[in-house]
Amino acid sequence: MKLIIGNKNYSSWSLRGWLAAKQAGLPFEELTVNIGGEDWEQAKRQSGEIMPSGKVPILWDGEVVIWDSLAIMEYLGDKVGRDRFWPKDDAARGMARSIVAEMHSSFLALRRQCPMNVRAVKQGVEISEECKVDIVRVLQLWAEARARYGQGGPFLFGTFGAADIFYAPVVSRFITYRFGVPGFAQAYMQAVWEHEWMQAWVAASEDEQWVLEQYEVPVTA
Repeated sequence: MKLIIGNKNYSSWSLRGWLAAKQAGLPFEELTVNIGGEDWEQAKRQSGEIMPSGKVPILWDGEVVIWDSLAIMEYLGDKVGRDRFWPKDDAARGMARSIVAEMHSSFLALRRQCPMNVRAVKQGVEISEECKVDIVRVLQLWAEARARYGQGGPFLFGTFGAADIFYAPVVSRFITYRFGVPGFAQAYMQAVWEHEWMQAWVAASEDEQWVLEQYEVPVTA
């Protein structure tokens, strides 16, 4: 398999696809592209069916091409067994699927105003009320998952899985923008950040030479 991802410092959806591939435990070749560069724009124009969305991540598995992080995770789950990603308990799995779907489709203000920037530290950033609502909602989801199903470990449903994969970029954002969070959230964020795969991603992002100015400018409400 081949996984095309974007800049590790900025590409939150690439992080999700990459973590899903790591969680699957299957060997894959990683191809990193600068999503802000002219080469990427040219590749998208010439890609045809190879990169139908023109976005990353993209997974190639023989003749199969998947170009959405959630679809990639579900495809890999079909290959290795869904229990690798989702809780076995029906109620826990139902909640895990719901909060992953909500992450996939919501929190637009948080994404727009606080882009992922692993290398950066931004303090005193003024955010909109809509962004604050998104942050509160994320914390509510984390609190409920941890309280109801987190007894088996430090992650949202105890052990590392799909929900943690999808909220890992949010953890990165909360760290970058120095948002104040309750103690339970701090503990969860630390567990995600210190995970060996996250540490490998962070280290690689620090080695990147690419800088995308649109993600470096001060965030305004």
